Amino acid sequence: MESTTTERKNDKATADATPPTDFIRQAVEEDLRTNRYGGRVHTRFPPEPNGFLHIGHAKAICINFGIAEDFGGLYNLRFDDTNPLTEKIEYVESQREDIRWLGFDWADREFYASDYFEQLYEYAVQLIKKGVAYVCDLNAEEIRAHRGTLTEPGVDSPYRNRSVAENLGLFERMRAGEFPDGSRTLRAKIDMASPNLNMRDPVMYRILRATHYRAGDKWCIYPTYDFTHGQSDSIEGVTHSLCSLEFEDHRPLYDWYLDALEIYHPRQIEFARLNLSHTVTSKRVLRPLIEGGYVSGWDDPRMPTLSGMRRRGYTPEAIRDFCNRVGIAKSHNLVDMSLLEYCIRQDLNKQAQRVMAVLEPLKVIIDNYPEDQVEELDAENNPEDAGMGSRKVPFSREIYIEREDFMEDPPRKFFRLAPGREVRLKHAYYITCERVVKDEKAGEVVELHCTYDPETRGGWSKDGRRIRGTLHWVSAPHAVEAEVRLYDHLFVKPDPDDVPEGSDFTANLNPNSLEVLTGCRVEPSLASGAAGSRYQFLRKGYFCVDPDSSDEKLVFNRTVSLRDTWAKIQKAQNRQGGKLRTPGRGVAKRNVVR
Repeated sequence: MESTTTERKNDKATADATPPTDFIRQAVEEDLRTNRYGGRVHTRFPPEPNGFLHIGHAKAICINFGIAEDFGGLYNLRFDDTNPLTEKIEYVESQREDIRWLGFDWADREFYASDYFEQLYEYAVQLIKKGVAYVCDLNAEEIRAHRGTLTEPGVDSPYRNRSVAENLGLFERMRAGEFPDGSRTLRAKIDMASPNLNMRDPVMYRILRATHYRAGDKWCIYPTYDFTHGQSDSIEGVTHSLCSLEFEDHRPLYDWYLDALEIYHPRQIEFARLNLSHTVTSKRVLRPLIEGGYVSGWDDPRMPTLSGMRRRGYTPEAIRDFCNRVGIAKSHNLVDMSLLEYCIRQDLNKQAQRVMAVLEPLKVIIDNYPEDQVEELDAENNPEDAGMGSRKVPFSREIYIEREDFMEDPPRKFFRLAPGREVRLKHAYYITCERVVKDEKAGEVVELHCTYDPETRGGWSKDGRRIRGTLHWVSAPHAVEAEVRLYDHLFVKPDPDDVPEGSDFTANLNPNSLEVLTGCRVEPSLASGAAGSRYQFLRKGYFCVDPDSSDEKLVFNRTVSLRDTWAKIQKAQNRQGGKLRTPGRGVAKRNVVR
């Protein structure tokens, strides 16, 4: 469990005058100073393989693995697979893929709670022999009734005082499969009057005949998560068990099991989970979204899952940056989605190639341009990075522009194309609108006739005349047809749980969370883009190639628009007299981070 770089990293941390940036790092630093774990830092991320990982898990991964990396320690990936009814190998594989995509490598330290089933059984036997565990014949409903409430103590089970010998015999017979499912449990004998309900004789084992995706049918009794979690940490030599805040009330039980067994004791520390506006991360909602057909699956780009975000075009670098900016808090908070979108934009701005795509095409015919001529014009790939070079884009007599870039009777501050007005075509020429062609029946504009100035090649005038409007375009004969999917928030309210009485989460679903545009036109260079390739469509936002794309149909997902809502929120806050800090590690945050 030792790292060859731990001592060097710890020396560096000690010598660094910068104090730890959050309360967890401060705790780790203190444990290193006091040599609590022999100078080791060893964390773990323990997902249950019963669904796909989401943005909240990303925060937990970045905390657990990131802290280990910061202190030169180790981190494990452990699948806490104690419920065969909900766990599948496909979830294991998707979770592995997501964590690797985020940029973390756990090397050979991949573990499964199911690997410890035999050891956990022996631990349970030890507790029975010590007289602090017993077999209970109450069913689940009766156990709940006996547990009491937050204001009333629980009632002892009538089976609480069975002898050690009787409990050992019954527990062995439970394992042998002699009793029906749900007829008996093994419970810890703690305190039915404890103010912490988790300490009121919690269930350690239940009878459950179900095929486990790894263990098969070897077991018909399975340990509970609470009984498994701390002992698994102990077996693996974890030093710091970093959990979300809902496990704070479980910590006394975590400690009780380890102390009662007298085995190696990690330290559990809790942090606030990530709550993101306009979305949900609870599986009790995510599953119904899929099962009800509100989304297409776990990887739907509207879902908060990492696979959905990857399909939408989010980058792992941006997600890690977002998790770092959100920081580590001790109390619950709601983070505005605009901060995540800001991080996505910041990253894609540096790495995405600029291309031209027309989402709602309007044909333009340049009457004085030679009919049989095609030019290859130079177009820079990214003005933020000259090293990305340039490409050639074809230009011809017939082009497409965005329909919204033309108005017959424009308002005063409309600087795009209108009758008699001159505009710049990006990378190309100045053009002037001379004539408008309409559909006789519908009255809709179907075609524009323009002229161009051949002295403005490249989009610049030699005489220095000023042009206020610059349009993107594609050559009509060379353009590739595409489908473009525009995504918006899945829920209309920042807090999707805020529903009218008697309603459920569907009351806040956004009916316009997906708009599909067909008949779009993109420049020919995009035809060869592989699934996941990311681009900035000039003036339209960031997009990526969807896996649904094929040789017959090119499909793009909008990752994020160009509108920076986060910056607007900051400016509004500044106008109100209070400078809003972008939260980072160790920054004390308000209840709502906007």
